[in-house]
Amino acid sequence: MKKRRYVLVGAGGRSPMFLEPIFESHKDCALLVGLCDTSPTRMNFHLGRIRETEPGFDCPLFTPAEFKKMLRETRPDTVLVCSPDYTHDQYIIKALKHGCDVVTEKPITTDAAKCRAILKAVRSTGGKLRVIFNYRWTAGVMKLKELIMQGKIGTVQQITMNYMLNTRHGADYFRRWHSRMEYSGGLLVHKATHHFDLVNWWLDSIPESIFATGRLAFYGRENAVRRGDGKYTKYARYTGAKSEGDPFRLDLNRTANLRGLYLEAEKDSGYVRDRNVFRDDINIYDTMSALVQYRSGVTLNYSLTAFCPDEGFHVLVVGDKGRIEYREMHASHIIAGQTNKALAKEQNDEDVPDPELTLTPLFKEPIQIPIKVAEGSHGGGDGLLQEQIFSRKPPKDTLQRNAGHEQGVASAIIGIAANKSIQSGKVVRVNDLVDLPQQPKKLSQLI
Repeated sequence: MKKRRYVLVGAGGRSPMFLEPIFESHKDCALLVGLCDTSPTRMNFHLGRIRETEPGFDCPLFTPAEFKKMLRETRPDTVLVCSPDYTHDQYIIKALKHGCDVVTEKPITTDAAKCRAILKAVRSTGGKLRVIFNYRWTAGVMKLKELIMQGKIGTVQQITMNYMLNTRHGADYFRRWHSRMEYSGGLLVHKATHHFDLVNWWLDSIPESIFATGRLAFYGRENAVRRGDGKYTKYARYTGAKSEGDPFRLDLNRTANLRGLYLEAEKDSGYVRDRNVFRDDINIYDTMSALVQYRSGVTLNYSLTAFCPDEGFHVLVVGDKGRIEYREMHASHIIAGQTNKALAKEQNDEDVPDPELTLTPLFKEPIQIPIKVAEGSHGGGDGLLQEQIFSRKPPKDTLQRNAGHEQGVASAIIGIAANKSIQSGKVVRVNDLVDLPQQPKKLSQLI
């Protein structure tokens, strides 16, 4: 049977999520026919890894300027987009106009104008665009979704989500391109799109208005000097002897992936992966809160802090028949530059407790519901999602976890609106930013 043809644009730390299944679990039905990245070194690093199990494998390499040429010459069925967030829209739109399906990493894009352009392109071409939300596929959040769908707490009225990033993983966003608002949309877009999507999905509702606050309270030179930590601002990057003993140190020689994808690729990409988190040019927030009103009337109270001693999140879902409390802690890994296998091993090697889920019906005793995290990266979520993306006949998705372009916009637009609210000090309405369908109140009615 004919294999589906794929090209990948963006060969950084998340690309193994797509490359591994093509050459391992789904190689019977998937074929990589092209790679596109700013760095030939990075692309050749991946080819070297692939040849360890597929000797003699080769495929053409292309620069971003040659993206259209790649589409013409390789004739892909699907384009996989893993490039920096602010570039997603250009690759998505060009691929759709070329007649390809698209699978893109979250967030779908970084600002409202780009959201509108993507929505227009999908509608005009009739193409298929899937947005990757691997959090939907993890054990604890799926169980929470099931309890809500089963009506265990009645109709949901309010939800609170507090998310913590630690000073290893959280700090990593301030080392790299994510630390500039124009590239990532800040953590309210790049990171919180995961969290907003979970809430949208749990509630099966569409956001209506957002009010937010945010500031840079910990990272950046000014904050380090204020705390008396000025010694940490004296060097530009963390790889090398100067940063020995620094608790924020990231040595790009630490793993083969960090070295091959970033340190050795600097000469042709110009990208420095390990910049000091206390430098001057950071313009995103590290502590932020948002109040989100949904079309259904439910309110989300959300917070994100990127400099905590530990990492994970806490959720309270309150309905008119009870409450669900969910707590999930995470390993202190740095995701970027690791393969899925390496990430899963690092997570499993750390003593991280299983998630805690408590159902408390009104006028009854609390019920503890055990959750066992599955093996694999992102709590087994990546494997389940890969099966949906690459299988010829993926398993039935009874929890409605697959997300298309409208659901992708419904997630990203919360962070985009939150950024606008922080800048203006006012409530921002989603309808003023993007033209999501006006009639449905349920997220599941969006594509």
